[in-house]
Amino acid sequence: MLLTVATLLWTGGAAAREDAIADNPLVEIPGGPFVFGNDTGDENERPRHVVDGKAFAMNETEITNAQYRRFVAVTGHRAAFYDRHPSLGLPDHPVVGVSFADAVAFCAHYGLKLPSEQEYERAARGTQGARFPWRDGPADATHANYGRDACCDKDTGDQMTAPARSFPLGASREGLLNLVGNVWEWTRDFYAPYRGEAPPEIAGKYRVLRGGAWNSDPIRLSTTYRLAYDPDFRFAANGGFRCVRSSD
Repeated sequence: MLLTVATLLWTGGAAAREDAIADNPLVEIPGGPFVFGNDTGDENERPRHVVDGKAFAMNETEITNAQYRRFVAVTGHRAAFYDRHPSLGLPDHPVVGVSFADAVAFCAHYGLKLPSEQEYERAARGTQGARFPWRDGPADATHANYGRDACCDKDTGDQMTAPARSFPLGASREGLLNLVGNVWEWTRDFYAPYRGEAPPEIAGKYRVLRGGAWNSDPIRLSTTYRLAYDPDFRFAANGGFRCVRSSD
């Protein structure tokens, strides 16, 4: 289902602070070279190469329902689609049912922005190109919230979101939680190949989600998997976001 691009109901922005979002601090990620891309994954993850990244700071966890509700109360922005769902709407669980524009508006309210794909990948995999935030060990139920282990053509699974502060064993090198699993996360980039131009049929049309979700199979559960997604769609029960303070 296609929706009209959401109107941002709040266009200002506070100066970003370390405590800009209560209960969700910004964690500093140092600048410097890091491995980006994956030569053994899908074609759209290639090539693996080294990027000289700038320093930035990223929320420790996904934005939660409680945090998003505070934003809605202050700004009058529309509520998340699953705001009152008995499981998906729990206060300490990541907010889901938000469009790209909804996520952009939230971050802008705090003087922040959505991460780029490079920022997401650096935060999730460190500098040496690890497959998972917890390095290269296999994904299991102690590290991430994800779906069945059977490979399939689409996301599967029976459980739903976990609290945003779950799975400490799956934390990244800098201590960020759930960068893989739990919910897909919006990035600010348009979907395109890493090298060359995007074909006309997709150019400027989709944004990129990263990280996999509570109903994702292991094929999608990595730090390099890229999902092209309609930015206007706000009905996904497995899509959320977090923000960054970034000079890019």
